[in-house]
Amino acid sequence: MQHFGDLDPATEEQLHLNNFEGKFDVKEFVGSISERLITQSKASSGPFDPKPFIRTFEAVVDKLISVRKDVQAKTEQMEKSVRVAEREYSKKMADLNRGFEAVGSSFSTMESKMNEVGRTAVRIGEQLESIHVERQRAQAAHDLIDYYNQFSRGDTSRLDALKKEGREGRSQVAVILRRLTTVAREVDLPSADKTRENIDKYCEKFEKDMIYLFDRCYRKGDPKLMHHCAQTLLDFNGGASCVQIYVNQHDFFMNKVRDTANHSEDLLWNTVSKPDESPPKTESGLAELFGEIRATVAQESQIVQAVFPNPPFVMQVFLQRVFAQSIQQYMEQLLTKGSSLSDLAYLRILQLVHNQTSNLVEDLKAHELPSMTPSKSSLEISEFRRVLSGAMTVSGTSTTSVVSAMLENAMAELFVPYIEGQKYLDRESKSLGELYAGLLANFTRYHMRMQKVKSSMFDRMVDRLGAAAANTTTSGGSSTSAQAAALIMRYGGISSDRIQEKSLEDTVREEDGLLSIDVAEKMLKWHAEAVGRCVELTSQNDVPKNTFILLRVLAEAIGAAYLETAIESAIARLEVADPKLEPSLQPLEVLRSVDLICHLWQQYTNMALFPLAASSVTVRREMTIFNNQTVSRIEGAANTLIQRIADAIITWLSLQLSKQKKNDFKPRNDDLSFARVNTEPCVICCDILEKVRDAAIQSISGKNRETFLTEIGVSFHSLLLDHLRRYPVSATGGLMLAKDLKSYQDIVASFNIPALHERFEFIRQLGNVFLVRPEILRSYITENYLGRIDSALLKPYLAQRSDWGQFETRFNENVDVEDVATDIASRGPKDRFKMAKLGTMVKDLEGLKLGDGISMSIPSGFTGSFSIGGRGLNNNGT
Repeated sequence: MQHFGDLDPATEEQLHLNNFEGKFDVKEFVGSISERLITQSKASSGPFDPKPFIRTFEAVVDKLISVRKDVQAKTEQMEKSVRVAEREYSKKMADLNRGFEAVGSSFSTMESKMNEVGRTAVRIGEQLESIHVERQRAQAAHDLIDYYNQFSRGDTSRLDALKKEGREGRSQVAVILRRLTTVAREVDLPSADKTRENIDKYCEKFEKDMIYLFDRCYRKGDPKLMHHCAQTLLDFNGGASCVQIYVNQHDFFMNKVRDTANHSEDLLWNTVSKPDESPPKTESGLAELFGEIRATVAQESQIVQAVFPNPPFVMQVFLQRVFAQSIQQYMEQLLTKGSSLSDLAYLRILQLVHNQTSNLVEDLKAHELPSMTPSKSSLEISEFRRVLSGAMTVSGTSTTSVVSAMLENAMAELFVPYIEGQKYLDRESKSLGELYAGLLANFTRYHMRMQKVKSSMFDRMVDRLGAAAANTTTSGGSSTSAQAAALIMRYGGISSDRIQEKSLEDTVREEDGLLSIDVAEKMLKWHAEAVGRCVELTSQNDVPKNTFILLRVLAEAIGAAYLETAIESAIARLEVADPKLEPSLQPLEVLRSVDLICHLWQQYTNMALFPLAASSVTVRREMTIFNNQTVSRIEGAANTLIQRIADAIITWLSLQLSKQKKNDFKPRNDDLSFARVNTEPCVICCDILEKVRDAAIQSISGKNRETFLTEIGVSFHSLLLDHLRRYPVSATGGLMLAKDLKSYQDIVASFNIPALHERFEFIRQLGNVFLVRPEILRSYITENYLGRIDSALLKPYLAQRSDWGQFETRFNENVDVEDVATDIASRGPKDRFKMAKLGTMVKDLEGLKLGDGISMSIPSGFTGSFSIGGRGLNNNGT
């Protein structure tokens, strides 16, 4: 066997202990030992010999076993050493713990003794303090009595000497004099009055000296000595006198006379009265003044803190003077100039000043000073008693926002004279009334021309406006809507007593009398500006009420003076129109404008005005009721107008049908008669119906249009039923009649009203009775729509056939009532249902007799169905 000593040096190096420390890889270890043997085996030319490998690995294993034994021996030795060290460590830690416990116990004992000593010291301190307070009280009482006795003898040498000692002496004199004043009011001795007089004289002299010293230091710019004087006067009587001197002599208030004439603002003053121009946002003089105030306050806040012991009080006095003198004076100049121009200029300037002042107040709040609240006990009569009883005079500190609160109050007081009560709202309403009256002046004059033709046209509007305007003179607190009504009457040239003779023919154009969306938008824009101004200038609690008042002004202008005036004028034109002339459809355009303007107005009311009244349920309900009543009144006027339009159209159609010649449907057998496509009345009626259709499509929408065209079609259907039994028809004339009826049916079909289709299909089939041969006439009238009508009702029409006399007897003999009843009973449910739908036609036939007149009245259901502005209010119309 090969021994360890037989191993080569490289293998022995691999078996050292340090090679097994750290990261050890078995494969690498075996490979490094076998590397030399493998090289030798490859170099040998003979077969593989394993013996060198066996001997080498046996020697390596022996060496590894020896190394392991050595490692185990060292490990055991080190474990023994560790156990010994642990025992020694545990012993040392136990000793240290016992030592720490002993030290902690000693400290606890020491702490208890120190606490006991501290409590004893506190008790001693309290006793010493009590003794000191009693000594101070006694000394104070002694000094006050001594000083009082000296004043009773007229001797002030001691106080004079103390006053000459400098700042500390003057401070002591201030306190002593204040206390002596309090004592003098309490003492009741024979010589007390003289003593009190001497004290008061000395106090007055002392105050004058301190004020003179403060003034001299102020002029020299000595803040430290100014602070001493201010503190001394504060201790003496509150320091109000020096504060007043400081404020009165400030450069900001000296020789500062501002005038609006010094600032050239031609653009502002030229446009501020124009309602279409945007309200001004700034004024150069006001901006300059406020900029100067901001800079001055920023500087003064630092000076005041350095000079005065109570800076918030001084800043209050200073800022009150700024608001009462500088701002108010310039504001009055601006408002006076604005008022001389117009109410709108006045209101816009008021809003401008309010907005700029609000910004100024917010900026000045940034200079809030910490408030030092001095004890008022020193100024009370009972101070002497508290001094004798041991009360200490201690000044407390607080950080209340006194300057911010004062700024809010100062701003409120600045605008109270202009917005208190109904002042502002009356002026706002007056301004709106003037603007609306000026805007509608030509419109009103134009429509006043109708009075010459129809004197009652404006009766209802003038009566309503006159009654509202009367409230201005009969009641002390006139309503804003009454003022607006009075202005509209005055500017429009309307007199409530009908005695005003103003020329209405001057420079009034046709366009002035038309309703305009642009005019309505202007009115709403001006009103929105007034409402925004009202929200900004008045308190939040008054916003709902004020909004309601402004809504009344708007309703009086846009509702009564604008929309209803146009409707009344259109009605008046229809009433005085010549019925022999074709009716004008221009009133339908008025209805369209009324619908659009009313819709725009209601959208504005719902989106802008009602939300402002949300905080008051009562006002919101009253606004809703008032608004609905106003719109209902306009809808009623519009319903009357459309009723008159329909009356005029039906009257015109009736007139044209009455011009039908007796022989139009009994033409001579000539080429000229057959060359005509339709008779002249048919052409005229179709032409007017086509115009009505186009005008309705352009001017009326939704259910309103359908109802209107339905009424025209139904009324025309009734006219045709009466018309067909008035004229004899020959066989060849039946062709002319059929052409006319087909034209009527086609034009009415273009209305796209399903309810009219059956009616005019019935008319067409009724016209065909003049075309069929006599032998099949009986069969024809029992079919289709005619078959659902009693044949007795058709006889007046059959009698107009030129050959009726030849077969009337034979026709009557063939009538079998039982067969007819059986035929009707045998009809299916669908036919019976259609027959029921023709019930209205049967009533028309029964109600029409030869020679009877035709009623032109509009059914009551039609009168109440037209909805103006319904898109913003309900779902009745579109």
